Amino acid sequence: MRIVPASLDDLASIESLRLALWPDSSIDELTILAPDMIGAEPSYLVLIACADGDEPIGFAEVTLRRDYVNGCDGSPVAFLEGIYVAPGHRRQGVARALVEEAKRWGGARGAAELASDALLDNLSSHAFHSAIGFEETERVVYFRRMIDGAAA
Repeated sequence: MRIVPASLDDLASIESLRLALWPDSSIDELTILAPDMIGAEPSYLVLIACADGDEPIGFAEVTLRRDYVNGCDGSPVAFLEGIYVAPGHRRQGVARALVEEAKRWGGARGAAELASDALLDNLSSHAFHSAIGFEETERVVYFRRMIDGAAA
């Protein structure tokens, strides 16, 4: 197995993996972020875990957030936006390797912390994060209320 940063040409190869994690997503949405993925100071990274023969078996998407991140002490923060490993390749260190590479990438860009989030009821994600060294910092419930007459 090897972990490689995705080029724009590689994005289509992980479409089925992204859809497994985010069923309502599309590669088109990801390609909108292309300017953030290239250049001298990229702020968005897509990592691909490849099996022998270059078959994508997992991916992670990481951003460099310069704004406040819940539960973190400083800025910038590397943020694990999503991570997914195909079911047949789980519990083999693939996710851990993706996270380690995300840490290296964030650290090289001045981040002292790697953060992530999960929905309150996603207990398997909570267990995964704990197993690979994350610590829970806080729980948040967001609220909203529509403003009468405001443009949608």
